[in-house]
Amino acid sequence: MGNLILNPQYLAGFDIGRFFQDLYMNLGQHFYDAFIVKNRYKYIISGLGNTLLITLFAVMIGIVLGTLVALIRVTHNNDKKKLRFLNALCSIYLTVIRGTPVVVQLLITYYVIYQSADKMVAAVIAFGVNSGAYVAEVIRSGIQSVDKGQIEAGRSLGLNQKTTMIKIVFPQALKNVAPAIFNEFISLLKETSVAGYIGVQDLTKAGDVIRSITYDAYTPLLTVAAVYLLIVMILTRFLTVLERRLSASDIR
Repeated sequence: MGNLILNPQYLAGFDIGRFFQDLYMNLGQHFYDAFIVKNRYKYIISGLGNTLLITLFAVMIGIVLGTLVALIRVTHNNDKKKLRFLNALCSIYLTVIRGTPVVVQLLITYYVIYQSADKMVAAVIAFGVNSGAYVAEVIRSGIQSVDKGQIEAGRSLGLNQKTTMIKIVFPQALKNVAPAIFNEFISLLKETSVAGYIGVQDLTKAGDVIRSITYDAYTPLLTVAAVYLLIVMILTRFLTVLERRLSASDIR
């Protein structure tokens, strides 16, 4: 084979211009069939919108749920007599959610728990509950990273434990874990790619629908991958800016 390629007669018959022209025309035809014919690009736009919508509401649920779980666990750790029952429920919640695949949780949420619920609603709840388990541990570690002297200072000023936690400890903890929570948002965006298992037409499902119509797997799926990559790169850029600003405020 190597001798054939190096053969001058073989090379003389090879038209590199024709090769790239055919390649360009072939790619152009695939792109036209995948996105232009019958406005199939709308599948991608609709799927992207659903993906961003699911991610946004799921991360909101995750932050609220994770914060509540983290506060319950921290309060119980500080005083073993308080919130025993709620702490036990939180421990079970964290163990189950973190120990099972998100796609299984999604299927259970839609087919077992919310059988008559809207698919988008079921997806938001499933991903939100899943995200809450990870956000809870992030926030709990942030609260525990705050120096205990801050709590003692608040109590010495006459503030009760609840007020000290809300006005002194929690703001500092949130500042410490803000990059980690934003990173969870990025991870959640990619995890929503399994929403198609319950029939939600997210970005990944949209690419698969086009593939099933055109019988061309490369163009739609590589486009979907490129869209995910672009979004993650943009969010990562925002995360870098956020980390720099937080670091600058610490120096001041």
